[in-house]
Amino acid sequence: MRAPNDCATMTELRAEIDRLDADLVRLLSERAAYIDRAARIKAGVDLPARIGSRVEEVVANVRGHAMTHGLPPDLVEKLWRRLIDWSIAREESHLGPDSLRDDSLRADNNDTETT
Repeated sequence: MRAPNDCATMTELRAEIDRLDADLVRLLSERAAYIDRAARIKAGVDLPARIGSRVEEVVANVRGHAMTHGLPPDLVEKLWRRLIDWSIAREESHLGPDSLRDDSLRADNNDTETT
């Protein structure tokens, strides 16, 4: 692993970008495993796949992380909303058609919410 300023050529830069891309894909796969587990837990406690309050909490969190790391919060929000939509669709495929409702008011089990 080299710091960006330690890369003297485009080949070195591209190798580091490729390494980071592989890390990002691995992290997305790890996140997907947690989404799958969330779907199983939600099925057991009758929670819907989409819980609006949790979606907004996740978006607020990543916007904050973006600002901390010098990235445009709007860009990060767009990326995460797409990731969240994919995650919810993945949960819905495990939960079935009844999971399409947003039952935020009934979310007695907030500790089981995941997006």
